[in-house]
Amino acid sequence: MPDQAGTQLRAWVDYFRDLGIHDFYRRGEPAALGAEPAEEAVNEAANEAAVALDRASTIPVLSASIASGADVPAAAQRAQPLPAAPASPLANPAPSLVTLISFNQRAPLPAAPVPAAERAAALAAIQEEIGDCTRCPLAYAGRHKIVFGDGSPTARLMFVGEGPGADEDAQGLPFVGKAGQLLNNMIAAMGLARSEVYIANIVKCRPPGNRVPEPVEANTCSQFLLRQIDVVRPEVIVALGSTAAIYLLGVRRSLSSLRGAWHTCRGAKLAVTYHPAFLLRDPRQKAEAWKDLQMVMAELKLTPPARK
Repeated sequence: MPDQAGTQLRAWVDYFRDLGIHDFYRRGEPAALGAEPAEEAVNEAANEAAVALDRASTIPVLSASIASGADVPAAAQRAQPLPAAPASPLANPAPSLVTLISFNQRAPLPAAPVPAAERAAALAAIQEEIGDCTRCPLAYAGRHKIVFGDGSPTARLMFVGEGPGADEDAQGLPFVGKAGQLLNNMIAAMGLARSEVYIANIVKCRPPGNRVPEPVEANTCSQFLLRQIDVVRPEVIVALGSTAAIYLLGVRRSLSSLRGAWHTCRGAKLAVTYHPAFLLRDPRQKAEAWKDLQMVMAELKLTPPARK
Protein backbone atom coordinates (compact mmCIF):
# COMPACT_ATOMS: atom_id res chain seq x y z
CA MET A 1 0.00 0.00 0.00
CA PRO A 2 1.32 3.52 -0.75
CA ASP A 3 1.06 4.68 2.88
CA GLN A 4 3.00 1.67 4.11
CA ALA A 5 5.61 2.14 1.40
CA GLY A 6 6.00 5.80 2.32
CA THR A 7 6.36 4.98 5.99
CA GLN A 8 8.97 2.33 5.26
CA LEU A 9 10.86 4.69 2.96
CA ARG A 10 10.87 7.40 5.61
CA ALA A 11 12.16 4.88 8.15
CA TRP A 12 15.09 4.00 5.86
CA VAL A 13 15.84 7.67 5.23
CA ASP A 14 15.89 8.30 8.98
CA TYR A 15 18.07 5.23 9.51
CA PHE A 16 20.74 6.37 7.06
CA ARG A 17 20.55 9.97 8.31
CA ASP A 18 21.25 8.79 11.85
CA LEU A 19 24.29 6.99 10.51
CA GLY A 20 25.47 10.34 9.18
CA ILE A 21 24.83 9.53 5.50
CA HIS A 22 23.41 12.58 3.76
CA ASP A 23 24.99 13.02 0.34
CA PHE A 24 23.96 9.52 -0.72
CA TYR A 25 20.48 10.91 -1.34
CA ARG A 26 21.38 13.99 -3.35
CA ARG A 27 19.51 14.35 -6.63
CA GLY A 28 21.59 14.86 -9.74
CA GLU A 29 24.72 13.11 -8.44
CA PRO A 30 25.91 9.80 -9.87
CA ALA A 31 24.31 6.87 -8.10
CA ALA A 32 26.57 4.41 -6.38
CA LEU A 33 24.55 1.50 -7.70
CA GLY A 34 22.66 1.12 -10.97
CA ALA A 35 18.89 0.90 -10.72
CA GLU A 36 17.02 -1.96 -12.28
CA PRO A 37 13.98 -1.07 -14.46
CA ALA A 38 11.68 -2.86 -12.03
CA GLU A 39 12.81 -0.47 -9.29
CA GLU A 40 11.94 2.73 -11.14
CA ALA A 41 8.78 3.39 -9.13
CA VAL A 42 10.60 2.90 -5.84
CA ASN A 43 13.48 5.11 -6.97
CA GLU A 44 11.09 7.88 -7.95
CA ALA A 45 9.68 7.86 -4.41
CA ALA A 46 13.22 7.77 -3.03
CA ASN A 47 14.12 10.82 -5.10
CA GLU A 48 11.22 12.75 -3.60
CA ALA A 49 12.33 11.79 -0.11
CA ALA A 50 15.85 12.78 -1.14
CA VAL A 51 14.78 16.31 -1.90
CA ALA A 52 13.25 16.69 1.56
CA LEU A 53 16.36 15.24 3.19
CA ASP A 54 18.68 17.39 1.10
CA ARG A 55 16.72 20.51 2.05
CA ALA A 56 16.97 19.59 5.70
CA SER A 57 20.70 18.95 5.53
CA THR A 58 21.79 22.25 3.98
CA ILE A 59 23.36 24.28 6.76
CA PRO A 60 23.66 28.07 6.41
CA VAL A 61 26.07 30.21 8.37
CA LEU A 62 24.87 32.00 11.47
CA SER A 63 26.12 35.44 10.51
CA ALA A 64 25.40 37.30 13.74
CA SER A 65 27.69 36.99 16.74
CA ILE A 66 26.53 36.19 20.23
CA ALA A 67 26.84 39.08 22.66
CA SER A 68 29.42 38.31 25.33
CA GLY A 69 30.47 41.74 26.58
CA ALA A 70 32.68 41.48 29.63
CA ASP A 71 30.97 44.49 31.21
CA VAL A 72 27.53 42.82 31.07
CA PRO A 73 26.56 40.32 33.79
CA ALA A 74 26.34 36.81 32.40
CA ALA A 75 22.73 36.39 33.48
CA ALA A 76 21.73 39.44 31.46
CA GLN A 77 23.71 38.80 28.27
CA ARG A 78 21.51 38.87 25.18
CA ALA A 79 22.05 37.40 21.73
CA GLN A 80 22.34 39.78 18.84
CA PRO A 81 19.29 39.57 16.54
CA LEU A 82 19.75 37.42 13.47
CA PRO A 83 19.25 38.94 10.02
CA ALA A 84 15.87 38.25 8.50
CA ALA A 85 15.79 34.97 6.61
CA PRO A 86 15.10 35.19 2.88
CA ALA A 87 11.58 34.32 1.79
CA SER A 88 12.76 31.00 0.39
CA PRO A 89 16.15 30.30 2.00
CA LEU A 90 16.47 26.81 0.58
CA ALA A 91 15.44 27.36 -3.04
CA ASN A 92 18.70 28.93 -4.29
CA PRO A 93 20.92 29.37 -1.26
CA ALA A 94 23.81 31.79 -1.58
CA PRO A 95 27.28 30.27 -1.10
CA SER A 96 27.61 31.96 2.30
CA LEU A 97 24.43 30.23 3.46
CA VAL A 98 25.71 26.72 2.85
CA THR A 99 29.11 27.07 4.54
CA LEU A 100 29.24 25.16 7.80
CA ILE A 101 30.49 26.95 10.89
CA SER A 102 31.26 25.35 14.23
CA PHE A 103 30.14 26.59 17.62
CA ASN A 104 33.79 27.41 18.30
CA GLN A 105 33.82 29.94 15.46
CA ARG A 106 30.47 31.60 16.07
CA ALA A 107 31.55 33.70 19.02
CA PRO A 108 34.52 34.03 21.37
CA LEU A 109 34.34 32.31 24.70
CA PRO A 110 33.35 34.61 27.57
CA ALA A 111 36.35 36.20 29.24
CA ALA A 112 35.53 34.43 32.50
CA PRO A 113 33.18 31.57 33.39
CA VAL A 114 29.94 32.32 35.20
CA PRO A 115 30.47 31.55 38.91
CA ALA A 116 28.87 28.24 39.87
CA ALA A 117 26.47 29.91 42.28
CA GLU A 118 25.15 32.16 39.49
CA ARG A 119 24.71 29.61 36.73
CA ALA A 120 21.12 28.67 37.52
CA ALA A 121 20.14 32.35 37.37
CA ALA A 122 22.10 32.82 34.13
CA LEU A 123 20.25 29.91 32.51
CA ALA A 124 16.94 31.26 33.77
CA ALA A 125 17.76 34.62 32.18
CA ILE A 126 18.38 32.96 28.81
CA GLN A 127 15.11 31.05 29.11
CA GLU A 128 13.25 34.23 30.00
CA GLU A 129 14.78 35.97 26.99
CA ILE A 130 13.56 33.18 24.71
CA GLY A 131 10.07 33.72 26.09
CA ASP A 132 7.20 32.56 23.90
CA CYS A 133 9.58 32.45 20.97
CA THR A 134 8.41 33.31 17.45
CA ARG A 135 11.87 33.73 15.90
CA CYS A 136 11.62 30.82 13.44
CA PRO A 137 8.91 28.86 11.57
CA LEU A 138 8.69 26.17 14.26
CA ALA A 139 6.70 28.63 16.39
CA TYR A 140 3.87 28.30 13.85
CA ALA A 141 4.21 24.58 13.14
CA GLY A 142 2.12 23.22 15.99
CA ARG A 143 4.54 23.31 18.91
CA HIS A 144 2.97 23.29 22.38
CA LYS A 145 5.89 23.99 24.70
CA ILE A 146 9.40 25.31 24.31
CA VAL A 147 11.86 22.70 25.56
CA PHE A 148 14.71 24.68 27.05
CA GLY A 149 16.93 22.19 28.86
CA ASP A 150 17.14 20.06 31.98
CA GLY A 151 19.69 19.11 34.58
CA SER A 152 22.45 20.54 36.69
CA PRO A 153 23.73 24.03 35.83
CA THR A 154 27.16 22.93 37.10
CA ALA A 155 27.24 19.61 35.24
CA ARG A 156 30.54 18.18 34.10
CA LEU A 157 28.77 16.29 31.31
CA MET A 158 26.27 17.65 28.78
CA PHE A 159 24.20 15.77 26.20
CA VAL A 160 22.93 17.54 23.08
CA GLY A 161 20.27 16.00 20.87
CA GLU A 162 18.41 17.09 17.76
CA GLY A 163 15.02 18.38 18.88
CA PRO A 164 11.98 17.61 21.01
CA GLY A 165 9.54 14.83 20.18
CA ALA A 166 5.87 14.53 21.05
CA ASP A 167 6.39 13.69 24.73
CA GLU A 168 8.94 16.46 25.14
CA ASP A 169 6.62 18.93 23.40
CA ALA A 170 3.85 18.00 25.82
CA GLN A 171 5.94 18.18 29.01
CA GLY A 172 8.42 20.92 28.13
CA LEU A 173 11.42 18.77 29.09
CA PRO A 174 14.05 17.14 26.85
CA PHE A 175 14.32 13.37 26.48
CA VAL A 176 11.30 12.20 28.46
CA GLY A 177 9.81 9.77 25.90
CA LYS A 178 11.06 6.31 24.98
CA ALA A 179 14.36 7.71 23.71
CA GLY A 180 14.65 9.64 26.96
CA GLN A 181 14.14 6.49 28.99
CA LEU A 182 16.99 4.87 27.09
CA LEU A 183 19.17 7.94 27.65
CA ASN A 184 18.40 7.77 31.37
CA ASN A 185 19.57 4.15 31.35
CA MET A 186 22.73 5.13 29.51
CA ILE A 187 23.44 7.86 32.08
CA ALA A 188 22.82 5.46 34.95
CA ALA A 189 25.16 2.90 33.37
CA MET A 190 27.87 5.54 33.46
CA GLY A 191 27.45 5.89 37.22
CA LEU A 192 25.55 9.17 37.13
CA ALA A 193 22.04 10.39 37.83
CA ARG A 194 20.11 12.40 35.27
CA SER A 195 20.09 15.32 37.71
CA GLU A 196 23.92 15.39 37.57
CA VAL A 197 24.14 16.05 33.83
CA TYR A 198 22.70 18.75 31.59
CA ILE A 199 20.54 17.89 28.58
CA ALA A 200 19.51 20.14 25.69
CA ASN A 201 18.76 20.06 21.95
CA ILE A 202 19.80 21.93 18.82
CA VAL A 203 16.23 23.28 18.51
CA LYS A 204 13.84 23.91 21.37
CA CYS A 205 10.56 23.39 19.51
CA ARG A 206 9.29 20.15 18.03
CA PRO A 207 9.62 19.98 14.23
CA PRO A 208 6.39 18.67 12.66
CA GLY A 209 6.40 14.91 12.42
CA ASN A 210 9.79 14.82 14.16
CA ARG A 211 11.47 15.81 10.90
CA VAL A 212 15.04 17.13 10.81
CA PRO A 213 15.19 20.83 11.75
CA GLU A 214 15.47 23.14 8.76
CA PRO A 215 18.68 25.20 8.67
CA VAL A 216 16.92 28.48 9.39
CA GLU A 217 15.30 26.86 12.42
CA ALA A 218 18.48 25.29 13.78
CA ASN A 219 20.70 28.32 13.27
CA THR A 220 18.13 30.69 14.74
CA CYS A 221 17.73 28.54 17.83
CA SER A 222 21.26 27.26 18.38
CA GLN A 223 22.49 30.71 19.43
CA PHE A 224 20.74 30.02 22.74
CA LEU A 225 22.25 26.54 23.03
CA LEU A 226 25.68 28.13 22.55
CA ARG A 227 25.01 30.40 25.52
CA GLN A 228 23.72 27.50 27.61
CA ILE A 229 26.99 25.67 26.98
CA ASP A 230 28.98 28.78 27.92
CA VAL A 231 27.07 29.09 31.20
CA VAL A 232 27.25 25.42 32.21
CA ARG A 233 30.86 25.03 31.03
CA PRO A 234 30.79 21.21 30.92
CA GLU A 235 34.04 19.33 30.69
CA VAL A 236 32.57 16.93 28.10
CA ILE A 237 29.74 17.26 25.61
CA VAL A 238 28.17 14.23 23.94
CA ALA A 239 26.55 14.93 20.57
CA LEU A 240 23.65 12.52 20.16
CA GLY A 241 23.24 11.80 16.46
CA SER A 242 24.37 13.36 13.22
CA THR A 243 22.29 16.55 13.41
CA ALA A 244 23.79 17.55 16.75
CA ALA A 245 27.30 16.73 15.49
CA ILE A 246 26.83 18.71 12.27
CA TYR A 247 25.74 21.90 14.00
CA LEU A 248 28.10 21.71 16.98
CA LEU A 249 31.20 20.88 14.95
CA GLY A 250 30.35 22.61 11.68
CA VAL A 251 31.35 19.60 9.60
CA ARG A 252 29.45 17.21 7.38
CA ARG A 253 30.92 13.79 7.97
CA SER A 254 29.52 10.37 8.72
CA LEU A 255 29.03 9.35 12.31
CA SER A 256 31.46 6.49 11.80
CA SER A 257 34.21 8.97 10.99
CA LEU A 258 33.38 11.21 13.96
CA ARG A 259 32.91 8.51 16.58
CA GLY A 260 35.82 7.21 18.61
CA ALA A 261 37.76 10.48 18.56
CA TRP A 262 37.74 13.64 20.64
CA HIS A 263 36.61 16.95 19.19
CA THR A 264 36.29 20.37 20.84
CA CYS A 265 33.31 22.62 21.43
CA ARG A 266 33.27 25.83 23.49
CA GLY A 267 36.23 24.77 25.61
CA ALA A 268 34.86 21.28 26.24
CA LYS A 269 35.86 17.94 24.80
CA LEU A 270 33.15 16.58 22.51
CA ALA A 271 32.33 12.97 21.69
CA VAL A 272 29.85 11.79 19.07
CA THR A 273 27.55 8.81 19.43
CA TYR A 274 24.23 7.53 18.18
CA HIS A 275 20.96 9.19 19.12
CA PRO A 276 18.89 7.05 21.54
CA ALA A 277 15.98 7.11 19.06
CA PHE A 278 18.26 5.48 16.49
CA LEU A 279 19.33 2.86 19.03
CA LEU A 280 15.67 2.00 19.57
CA ARG A 281 15.35 1.41 15.83
CA ASP A 282 18.58 -0.57 15.63
CA PRO A 283 19.45 -2.10 19.04
CA ARG A 284 22.47 -3.81 17.46
CA GLN A 285 24.32 -0.48 17.69
CA LYS A 286 23.95 -0.22 21.48
CA ALA A 287 27.31 -1.94 21.97
CA GLU A 288 28.94 0.68 19.75
CA ALA A 289 27.28 3.50 21.68
CA TRP A 290 28.55 1.96 24.92
CA LYS A 291 32.10 2.16 23.56
CA ASP A 292 31.59 5.89 23.02
CA LEU A 293 30.27 6.32 26.56
CA GLN A 294 33.19 4.35 27.97
CA MET A 295 35.53 6.84 26.32
CA VAL A 296 33.63 9.63 28.07
CA MET A 297 33.72 7.79 31.38
CA ALA A 298 37.49 7.37 31.15
CA GLU A 299 37.89 11.10 30.50
CA LEU A 300 35.68 12.04 33.48
CA LYS A 301 37.07 9.22 35.63
CA LEU A 302 33.62 7.74 36.19
CA THR A 303 33.07 4.24 37.51
CA PRO A 304 29.97 2.30 36.47
CA PRO A 305 27.85 1.02 39.35
CA ALA A 306 28.41 -2.54 40.48
CA ARG A 307 25.93 -5.03 39.06
CA LYS A 308 23.51 -6.47 41.59
